[in-house]
Amino acid sequence: MPNPGFRRRTFVVDSVRAVPAGVIETVSTTFSILLADRVFGAGIWSKASLVAIPSMGLLLSLFVVQAVRRSGVSVNASLAVIFSMAAVGFGIASFAGDDFEIYMLGMTLGLIGVTLNVPLFSQIYRRHYPDESRGRLFSITAFVRKVFAIAAALLFGWMLTVSLDYFPWLLRVYAVACLIMAALVLAIERVTLSPSNSVRLFDAFRHTTEDLAFRKLLISWMILGMGNLLCFSLFVEYVTNEDYGFNLSESHVSVITTVIPETLFLLFILIWGRLFDRMNFYVLRCLINVIFAVGILFYFLGDDLWALYIGIGLHGVARAGGNVAWSLWVTKFAKEENVAEYMSVHTFLTGCRGVIAPFIAFRMASTVGPMWVGLIGSGMIFVATAMLGPAIMSHRRDQKKNR
Repeated sequence: MPNPGFRRRTFVVDSVRAVPAGVIETVSTTFSILLADRVFGAGIWSKASLVAIPSMGLLLSLFVVQAVRRSGVSVNASLAVIFSMAAVGFGIASFAGDDFEIYMLGMTLGLIGVTLNVPLFSQIYRRHYPDESRGRLFSITAFVRKVFAIAAALLFGWMLTVSLDYFPWLLRVYAVACLIMAALVLAIERVTLSPSNSVRLFDAFRHTTEDLAFRKLLISWMILGMGNLLCFSLFVEYVTNEDYGFNLSESHVSVITTVIPETLFLLFILIWGRLFDRMNFYVLRCLINVIFAVGILFYFLGDDLWALYIGIGLHGVARAGGNVAWSLWVTKFAKEENVAEYMSVHTFLTGCRGVIAPFIAFRMASTVGPMWVGLIGSGMIFVATAMLGPAIMSHRRDQKKNR
């Protein structure tokens, strides 16, 4: 049972950390691509690479968990190092001037650091938050995070509309935000992983052979994630590339790709957090999936701005639920000592599809058009949802037997 004092302390510190975390979120949702396009005139493969880089951090997180377990260093100290690395990366990018290679080098370090930490944070949530309120506590900090993501998106979008020369200061804000997160995570009660005398890089994958439910969910999630990421990769490109019929200002792009979805995220995150604590996980996942798919269809198949607004809004609603489910679902399936390893497998596979999806998406968009990307992506999400049907039926049969 989590210590009540540790729970309160973790919740308070993580709520404060949500402020710089919200600012940081805007870099991957909008501004890394927007700067590459408007400041450096980057080509499609460079922009695809920027979309893929955060997924590289998720992919590498599998090995980070094993390294932390072997070293005996606390999860907190490891997170502080990762956030500091990200700060260095954004700092380098801020001095790029007109050199795109320096910008890419810095953004690579920064964006990898932003996602490399995910499995380690899952271990903190599992250790310090009780099962019956984990979703609610997580959703409250996510709410705070989104408030500041929206504010940052509006401010940064306005700055860049006034002058693109403000971009170095934007990147320096990201660097400072990462340093603040590094300091704050050290204030959370220390969490360590079970020590190990030997490290096998893919040892965490043994859980996929031992846990059938875990394996089935990973397969469904792989199809779902690939479909979603194909479409997500093009959200910014679709409204910034004149070839697709839109010619929007920097502030308008920021409103569509960040402010609208983050506002809907904000409105629904607390609801999804409570549903996570009370609802059957498979049913919850299916509901989120359907909203994702419908939003994608509106976004890419509509023929006016109103369809973009509805589509991205629905995506924001679904992303709120997806954020809770994606971040916490392993806490429902794994024993406490295995949470970080379960999550590292999940993030590794997320990273694999996240690295591949942008390159496929940009190639498909340039050959057959974004509409087909939306159709294929939403179709994959519906397939992944159908795969969860047997698990839902099995759960209902078990409920009837226990009555």
